[in-house]
Amino acid sequence: MTIRRTGPADRAARARRRVALSLLMTALGACVSSAQPTVSRTPPLAQRNTVIVPRTATPAARPVANPPTRIPDYDPRSTPSPALLSIIQSLGRGFNGQVGIAVRRVDADWTVAWNGTALFPQQSVSKLWVAMTLLDAVDRGKLSLSDSVTVRRDDMTLFHQPLASLIGRDGYSTTLSSLMNRAMTQSDNTANDVVLRKVGGPEAVRSFLARRFVGNVRFGPGERLLQSATAGLSWNQSYAQGRNFYTARANLPRSLREKALDTYLANPPDGAAPSAVVMALAKLKRGEMLSPASTQLLLATMAQAKTGPQRIKGGVPAGWTYMHKTGTGQDLPPRSTGYNDIGIMTAPDGTSYAVAVFIGSTTEPIPKRWELMQSVARAVAENHDRR
Repeated sequence: MTIRRTGPADRAARARRRVALSLLMTALGACVSSAQPTVSRTPPLAQRNTVIVPRTATPAARPVANPPTRIPDYDPRSTPSPALLSIIQSLGRGFNGQVGIAVRRVDADWTVAWNGTALFPQQSVSKLWVAMTLLDAVDRGKLSLSDSVTVRRDDMTLFHQPLASLIGRDGYSTTLSSLMNRAMTQSDNTANDVVLRKVGGPEAVRSFLARRFVGNVRFGPGERLLQSATAGLSWNQSYAQGRNFYTARANLPRSLREKALDTYLANPPDGAAPSAVVMALAKLKRGEMLSPASTQLLLATMAQAKTGPQRIKGGVPAGWTYMHKTGTGQDLPPRSTGYNDIGIMTAPDGTSYAVAVFIGSTTEPIPKRWELMQSVARAVAENHDRR
C-alpha cells in the first residue's frame, strides 16, 4: 500500500479546479433558464405517411422512409381533371375556325367545354334525334320497327342517299328498322327523311326533345329544305335526281351563295350547343331517354356507324369502344361547314364519356380537322381516372 502525501502546491491546484468548476456550472444554469422549453412529439403513423397536396401548390420532393399516401387533388365524379380542361381549351383556342368541343363523364356531373353553349350547325348529327323519336314512339306503342314502308322516287332527297339505287319503278319495300339503321350507320338522307315523316315530322322531334328536357338543341325543317336554303335555292323535287341540285347550285352567283351560307351559319335552324349534346348523350347512355331495350338497340346501332372513321374514332385507343354519329355540311371553297362528330367513348373499365366536336366553319384541310378530333379523343383517354 502506497500513501501519497500532498503538499501546499497540490492543495492550491485542487482549490483552483473547484472554483473553475463552480463558475462553469453557474454559466450553464444561466443558459438553460433563459431558453424556451422544447417539446418533441412523434406524430401518429398515419400522419407521418400522408402528404397533403394543395391544389395550388406542388410539394417539394424529399426522401421519406415510406411512400406517402397521396390525398387526391379531385374526385373524378365531381370535378374534371385539370389537365383535361387545359387540353380541351388549348385545342379549341388553337384551331383555325369556329369550333365547339364538349366532354362529359357519363357517371359524373361535370362537362369540360370550349364554346360549349354556342349553337353550331348539326347537319347529319340530327339524325340521332330522329332515331330517338322513332324509338320513343315504339316504346309508347305508336309504331313498330317491323312496320313495312315503301320508299318511292318522290321520297328521295339529295346528297348522300345510297338507298336511291334500290328504288325501282314500284318503289322499294322495307321496314322502319332497316331505314333507321341506314340513316344511323350510313347517314342515308332519304332513309332519314322517310323515318322523319313517319314519326310526325320536325315537330314530333322537337316535342320529344322538350319532353326529355334537352335544351339548346334545335331541329331543322328536314334535309331538302335545310340544304336548299343553305345553298341559296328553293326546293324543287327535280333536285333529287342525278346531279340536278349541284348544277342548280353552281349556276347561282357566288355573292348569293355566300349570303345564304353566312345567314345559315349565323343562326342555324339545326343548331346545337356542344354541352347540351353531351348531356343528352350521357342521359341516353344512362337509360334516361328511352326504354332499356330501345337504349341498347340505339347504342348498338351507333357502334356500327361506317362514317367518319378518321374523326374522333381515329383517336380512340385500343381497348376502348366508340359509338357515334357524324355530320357534314356544304362547302363553298375555301370554306367548309358543319364538320362534326358526336359519340360515347367507353374505357376498358366501363367508364363512359360523351364527346362532341363541332366545326362550324373552317378553311383548314380535312387532315387538320381529323387531327383536332383525334386529339380530343386522346385527351379523354389519357386523362381518364379509374376511380
